[in-house]
Amino acid sequence: MKKDSVFIIAELSANHGGNIEIAKKTIRAAKRTGADAIKLQTYTPDTITLDSDKEDFIINSGSIWDGKKYYELYQKAYTPWEWQAELFQVAKEEGLICFSSPFDKTAVDFLEDLDNPIYKIASFEITDIPLIEYAASKGKPIIISTGIAEYEDIKLAVETCRNAGNEDITILKCTSSYPAPIDEANLVMMQRFAKDFGVKVGLSDHTLGTTVTVVATALGAKVIEKHFILDKSIGGPDASFSLDEQEFTEMVSAVRMAEKALGQETYKLTEKQKAGKAFSRSLYVAEDIKKGEVITEKNVRSVRPGFGLHPKYMKDIIGEKVNKNIDKGLAFFWGLIE
Repeated sequence: MKKDSVFIIAELSANHGGNIEIAKKTIRAAKRTGADAIKLQTYTPDTITLDSDKEDFIINSGSIWDGKKYYELYQKAYTPWEWQAELFQVAKEEGLICFSSPFDKTAVDFLEDLDNPIYKIASFEITDIPLIEYAASKGKPIIISTGIAEYEDIKLAVETCRNAGNEDITILKCTSSYPAPIDEANLVMMQRFAKDFGVKVGLSDHTLGTTVTVVATALGAKVIEKHFILDKSIGGPDASFSLDEQEFTEMVSAVRMAEKALGQETYKLTEKQKAGKAFSRSLYVAEDIKKGEVITEKNVRSVRPGFGLHPKYMKDIIGEKVNKNIDKGLAFFWGLIE
């Protein structure tokens, strides 16, 4: 992942409409937006849930998927494993980092064969400690979303990674609503994560628009993840809270501008700022002064521009006499005093 700028991830998720060509076109479009990475999800309906008609397996959580069986949702949403080697290759050709979220140990093994460079643990998997431990043991950077997590959940997940010998941990603030209300973004928690857990922080964003990503950048996000879709007309489980190519491009641009605005901690002026000092105040002769006359607040004043003596010396020169005739408009300097 990038060290000096925000690492921007375009989340493919289910936004392929069951068509590998759409998936490949989406990866190419992600490159055009300026994203750094494309993220897949590696599961099948059978590795993530059970095919059951029991009430527990019917979604009823106030989400956009209420009424569907978990199994049906994931049948529609998953990215076939037989596509993923080809998708990794397309991303490589485009110069994008491609990585995935595994949802069980078999997915980790599969992704290791693809040289998956980063493991992302989804919000709802933060309690799957065996999965986190296994993924972390591979020695790759670990990114963990926190949408449903309380303090103890995050603490345990981070400790699990560290106990597996993995210190490259990034925790993402995430609101697990689809789409997420902007007033529930609670971005200040990123700074709390960094303080409490000693990790890098970022944002997995499900809000509409780009405002939250810009604010997250200003608050120190090192990673931003957002769902990306080639065209919302493709439809699918995630289309309503995904950004299309134009929107994602605008988001990337806004994040990069926010980074530039943040700058760095330094009192050193740029050359342009130094040139601007011409507009600062300095001491100038405000009216003609004869040789031997006393300097007063009337005949020497602090005005713009800034080429004369610093105004802080005004009290030191008042009452002194000048050593020659001086015309109005001359920048005052020490050599003019008797």
